[in-house]
Amino acid sequence: MASIDLNADLGEGFGRWQLTDDEQLLSVVTSANVACGFHAGDAATMRRVCELAVARGVRIGAQVSYRDLAGFGRRAMDVPSAELTAEVAYQIGALEVFARAAGTRVSYVKPHGALYNRVVHDEEQAAAVVDGVRLADATLPVLGLPGSRLLEAAGKAGLEAVTEAFADRAYTEEGTLVPRGREGAVVTDPEAVVERSLGLARDRSVTACSGARIRVEARSLCLHGDTPGAVELARRVRERLETSGIRVEAFV
Repeated sequence: MASIDLNADLGEGFGRWQLTDDEQLLSVVTSANVACGFHAGDAATMRRVCELAVARGVRIGAQVSYRDLAGFGRRAMDVPSAELTAEVAYQIGALEVFARAAGTRVSYVKPHGALYNRVVHDEEQAAAVVDGVRLADATLPVLGLPGSRLLEAAGKAGLEAVTEAFADRAYTEEGTLVPRGREGAVVTDPEAVVERSLGLARDRSVTACSGARIRVEARSLCLHGDTPGAVELARRVRERLETSGIRVEAFV
């Protein structure tokens, strides 16, 4: 039986501002990418999401980012390697405190936003992220785009490299994500997202923006928590996968 992990970006609030419906999404996904305070999130939010995740048996991942609260971590930044390494380790360590307090551990690491896209091609920044993961915990898997410099660096460093796909993002024929600033970069039709999810989980393929069918080998499927109707869409995706014979389970 084919299987797939479902991950979502959670804890993306700050103070009184809340972006994601963490409690409801945690009833659907199997892995939670928890914001660690650099693009979103704060101490109280991290603690609450960790407690909710443990109660629902969901794995906790550190979603690390450039230090960019104002831009939600989606603005391009140039950060020296040594500084980025330290900041990645710092974010993982902060989340680990709350994961342990809730009775579990951080299970993996995933970059967010501009950092995620940068380490697809940038070997130096990818190595800095991997060094940060190793500094925090050299046993942690790294979640990223198939074929990225990040996963290549993780594998070379002895870390488990875990591939993921996006049902609600457009792909180029090269297997990279279409930049958010371009028209059609985000797939907004719920039925299309559900069908793309099934194709990625069952057939390991998706239709690129050119119309070509491309291969995408992924062990985890990302469901964005900050899109309108995210909870209902996530439920529809999981239901469709399970009724199609796809086992939904955490990759770690």
